[in-house]
Amino acid sequence: MHRFLMFHDEKLLRQALTHRSYVNENPGEIKDNERLEFLGDAILTFVSGEYLYQRHPDMGEDEMTRRRSALVNEKQLAKFATKVGLDFRMRLGQGAIQDGGYQNPNLLSSTLEAVIGAYYLDSDRNLEIVRPLIEELFNSVSDSDDETGSNIDSKNKFQEYAQANGATTPPKYVTEKKGGADHAPEFISRVYVGDKIYGEGTGRNKKTAEKQAAEDALTKLKKQGLL
Repeated sequence: MHRFLMFHDEKLLRQALTHRSYVNENPGEIKDNERLEFLGDAILTFVSGEYLYQRHPDMGEDEMTRRRSALVNEKQLAKFATKVGLDFRMRLGQGAIQDGGYQNPNLLSSTLEAVIGAYYLDSDRNLEIVRPLIEELFNSVSDSDDETGSNIDSKNKFQEYAQANGATTPPKYVTEKKGGADHAPEFISRVYVGDKIYGEGTGRNKKTAEKQAAEDALTKLKKQGLL
């Protein structure tokens, strides 16, 4: 079990996982997670701003605002919620479950915010206990100056295509430095499925080059009518 789900007060965790659709169908349940979601959203907004302020001392306000949005957008929060095991722990009404609630990005992200709020309360309102868990989320989204999470999307999309079309191993990225000054190197990346090359990209670091290679592969597949 991820430490994000280890609570002293199990009732707090239970409430954080309880969607209003569950309360509507189970009159014995009094509290849903909406107030905790509000608190968690406020904590995320503050910690993400502080994280970027400390990590990028020369970054301007507009860029920090853009990157903060990328760190805490619905898609990224939903991915992290699934990573820590919130998906099938959410307490949803039957209607929400039948509508695919366990995979719904909005429900996943909202539940994650509620759990963050609850974890803060369970930690005696000590933000320093909560901060490392939130920064784990941020680090999974952005671990270089050039990333705001979009590289994860394109690489995931291409991997999903490969798996759906019979690939038995994940796409392989072959990346190398091809030139540039020491302070501004340039990398080239080629993505393969098996022995076949699907795309090629360049960038100032390996991850950006791999992102471009995945996007190039997806663009070519679209042109061929395969996506």
